[in-house]
Amino acid sequence: MSITLLETQNISKRFGGLQALTDVSLTIKKGEIYGLIGPNGAGKTTFFNVLTGAYTPNGGEFIFAGSELPTGTPHVVVERGIARTFQNIRLFREMTALENVMAGHHLRSDSSLWGILTQNRHTREEERLITERAFEMLRYVGIEHHATTLSRNLSYGDQRRLEIARALATEPQLLALDEPAAGMNATETAQLRELISTIRHDGVTVLLIEHDVKLVMGLCDRVAVLNFGKKIAEDVPAVVQKNPDVIEAYLGSSHAH
Repeated sequence: MSITLLETQNISKRFGGLQALTDVSLTIKKGEIYGLIGPNGAGKTTFFNVLTGAYTPNGGEFIFAGSELPTGTPHVVVERGIARTFQNIRLFREMTALENVMAGHHLRSDSSLWGILTQNRHTREEERLITERAFEMLRYVGIEHHATTLSRNLSYGDQRRLEIARALATEPQLLALDEPAAGMNATETAQLRELISTIRHDGVTVLLIEHDVKLVMGLCDRVAVLNFGKKIAEDVPAVVQKNPDVIEAYLGSSHAH
């Protein structure tokens, strides 16, 4: 029996006079890759920002792993087990790839400030383990050979991989990816698809916002479609692709056949 990991109930968000989200309800099951698509301005990134605590919703609630998820507190959301990447890559540009991933691992660190200042044995041992785990995470996403490279000097595709590695370093139950294939060439997109499949296979549920409809339809178990801030469809890809509202709103008549 499939277990619900995230349930969003009637999420609404206004910015002044603009209603960005209206009563959006979704259910994401543990272990699936769930796609969220829609035309520009449909509210996808707003939904991500509300879910991950960057915005506070005007209505509705999130139930995550069986209990209510607090809103407007990004650090608590990460601690509860939801990690995200960003449409516009946000890495520590002057830090190496390894240091970027270590920054993600430090969320799960239990060293005290005194331990960090005095570099006691526990702190040194934990730092060694964090370094090892960070390197393993770089290997996992396929960029361990760039461990000592400053993140700003990485190729675009490798920066995307590094951002995913840093998010995974927080040990999430749900990984929320905001347009991860944006700006990627066909080879990089194929590698990304493989990586996302591996992440799911290894036990992390994935929520994917993506403009690349082909990628979403070929990768996701289920897909929801937003249009003007409202959910107009939620089902398996084959059903969503044939939904007339979706075709009209997003895919265009050429995809209807």
